[in-house]
Amino acid sequence: MKPAPATFETTVRRVESGADEREFADVLAVEEPLEIRLGFADGAHKAISITMRTPGDDAELAAGFLFTEGIISSPTQVKQIRHCGLKISKGEGTLERAGSLNSNTIRVDLSDGTEVDFERLKRHFYTSSSCGVCGKSSIEALSTGVRKIEIPKGMSVKSEVIRRLPDELRRRQETFDKTGGLHASALFGAEGQIDIAREDVGRHNALDKVIGAKFLANELPLNESVLLVSGRISFELVQKALMAGIPILAAVGAPSSLAVELAREFGMTLIGFVRNDRFNVYCGGERVISDSTIGDRVTIPAN
Repeated sequence: MKPAPATFETTVRRVESGADEREFADVLAVEEPLEIRLGFADGAHKAISITMRTPGDDAELAAGFLFTEGIISSPTQVKQIRHCGLKISKGEGTLERAGSLNSNTIRVDLSDGTEVDFERLKRHFYTSSSCGVCGKSSIEALSTGVRKIEIPKGMSVKSEVIRRLPDELRRRQETFDKTGGLHASALFGAEGQIDIAREDVGRHNALDKVIGAKFLANELPLNESVLLVSGRISFELVQKALMAGIPILAAVGAPSSLAVELAREFGMTLIGFVRNDRFNVYCGGERVISDSTIGDRVTIPAN
């Protein structure tokens, strides 16, 4: 399958104090809309969400979104996932765009007998790359059936492992290296070995791609994994990680107050500001093995 382009080249003019203006080629991260549609056994289909994303891994994104929003719960409920408006070239087996609008629509056909909560669909119609839950039609839409995660006895991670996760993730951020404009999410083992990483202009999209890949591979729950995200931790990222059963969530940036409250309520370890060889543990610190007598738990910064 021919992958969709994740970057776009353009010419920019650089204006710099004390230097002559100059033009040069720059590379940008591609941002395009993706409409996610559900296909039903009777042939009907329904648009349920539009998100701004970086093209690529669209099937994982759609599956991850549907799972983390509580619309589907098992890969057996998915009959097939396909782009609308894409056609296969004869003899080549590659996909061609049949128009930008249609190629930005993906349809998840459900297996016979799969029941869908249409009221939930109404509450989850629109998302955006900036904040994820913006546009959901009610506060109730924030609740997607998360429950206390089942964590294997003795599940923990060493502090030195946590400190080196950002460097491990950066090695997988090929498009970020070119553009500087993408978020990323990655799963690691307890010893710091990277499992899977995905990039996207949207923080929640990058995580949906990771979870979607594991969902389609029937590898959930992820209760022996450590998740690292490249930006801040929002309520929605915690909610999605809880849906996937992830016990430890770390980020390069800060968590929001609601993210900490949700993680604490459902037994998740939440870690922020993983950079400059240190980090903050906000809850679930019993799963972090310190490499010093003082430990790595510090107070939440006032700013």
